[in-house]
Amino acid sequence: MAPQDAVLGWDEDTTAEAYAAFTRDFPMYSATSRDLARRAHLADSRLVVDLCGGAGATAEAILELAPAQARVISLDNAAAMQRVGRRTLTDPRLTWVTARAEDLADHIPGPADAVVCNSAIWKTDVEAVAAAVGRVLRPGGRFVFNIGGGFAGVRHSDEQAARIAPSLHTLIRQVAAREHGYAPPPAAYTLPKLPLEEVTEHLASAGMTVLDIEVVAQHSTMAEKKAWLSIPIFARPDGDFSHEQRMDILTKAYALTTPDTATVTTWLVVTAQRPREQR
Repeated sequence: MAPQDAVLGWDEDTTAEAYAAFTRDFPMYSATSRDLARRAHLADSRLVVDLCGGAGATAEAILELAPAQARVISLDNAAAMQRVGRRTLTDPRLTWVTARAEDLADHIPGPADAVVCNSAIWKTDVEAVAAAVGRVLRPGGRFVFNIGGGFAGVRHSDEQAARIAPSLHTLIRQVAAREHGYAPPPAAYTLPKLPLEEVTEHLASAGMTVLDIEVVAQHSTMAEKKAWLSIPIFARPDGDFSHEQRMDILTKAYALTTPDTATVTTWLVVTAQRPREQR
């Protein structure tokens, strides 16, 4: 089952507009999208799926690497995100489909050369998604996706080395505790939500072979982290706070940092493939 809180809030205009603005103003999503698209080996592709494609940042990276004859389908269940994407990404090779990731196989007209999913597989029923991807990929087709290090329970050495000063998340919790009596959730909630072992089991059950697993580091700044946490769906802390309260807490926490301080985020990148047919 998909996490209950993972599907809430995405189909809202305020989230969609803020998310799209972030992808234009900061490099995180464009950089991770280009990385995944490169790993998908798109040079000879004819049909590529951008799964949980949101406002189209990953579709744009796919279109840059795919050949002229390729078609790209960006599938997402949040119509608000796609409305924003349609305004800015008008390439005739791109088709927008509003549907759940788990229902992928019901909306793809033919075998896909690759399925790419950036930063979003954690909010799906991964077992059902893997099964659907396994059905739509052609033999030899690739499924490339990433998982945030916190969700996967991994950490890049660069992130470990960067943990000298308190993170913005830590400062947010401290401000919330001081001014609102906030208490963080029990430690059990910090356990990995999507460990690699679970992911590989789902891929194997869907008939796919894991080609590569890499823990990578995404480098950014405290200013970029603040902008990301300003998106309503990502705003912290959890609990009974209004968005205005969260933004006030964020502003006060950010004031305790230096904007150009380097920050590092860990990603677990997985490349899987449907086996080629045996002759």
